[in-house]
Amino acid sequence: MAVSSHVRSNSFPSRQHPQAAHVDEQLTRLRSSEAASSSSICQRLSNLQDLHESLETLLRLPVKQQALSQKQIEKLLDGSIMILDLCNIAKDALSQMKEGLMEIQSILRRKRGDLSAEVKKYLASRKFLKKSFQKVLKSLKTGQNNEESLAVFGDAEAITISLFESLFSFMSGSKACAKWSLVSKMMSQNKAICEAEANEFTRMDSEFQSQKSLKVEDVQNLESCIEDIEDGIESLSKSLIKYRVSILNI
Repeated sequence: MAVSSHVRSNSFPSRQHPQAAHVDEQLTRLRSSEAASSSSICQRLSNLQDLHESLETLLRLPVKQQALSQKQIEKLLDGSIMILDLCNIAKDALSQMKEGLMEIQSILRRKRGDLSAEVKKYLASRKFLKKSFQKVLKSLKTGQNNEESLAVFGDAEAITISLFESLFSFMSGSKACAKWSLVSKMMSQNKAICEAEANEFTRMDSEFQSQKSLKVEDVQNLESCIEDIEDGIESLSKSLIKYRVSILNI
């Protein structure tokens, strides 16, 4: 007697496209990184540049283009222009600070000119920029919304905004250490903690306020830090523009 064979159909989940898997890996790496110093911020800017280049490649896949609705495309365009605006705000602020530092360096090298006046001008500019950063940070917190999930694209936008929040906070300086000078004579332990937490910007703010041991090398170090961040933002901007063009081409 013939035995009838019954073929069972197994349903396997569709495999993720290699490019989508690569983007997921990049997102995971960025989520686990912290931006607590200029070097880590620069590294995250570089990683974000790579991420947006990968997203741009992903957007060129027909299957991904077909999956995006008109509303989602518009949200991606809005998000990309907002991040480009953040890039421009950061670049303008860094350029303004660098210009002031160059003037101070010039006076220190020539040992001629009104150093006190130039430092006062730089610190006034820093104070204005800090207020601007706080406004930007406040607008970022109130402006974020999650009405509709955009999967990896939405995650990338959120992580990029998070980086700029870290960047603006980094350039503003630590709030905890800003009031250190009021208690420095009474609590030397607080001084050690704040010096450990301070970054290039806050350390130089303190140096400028005292002006007692101001060195050309210290000013150059801050200028170098600014230039590294500028380069990272410029590279990220270029990747974002390509990414935005790919969205517009859908």
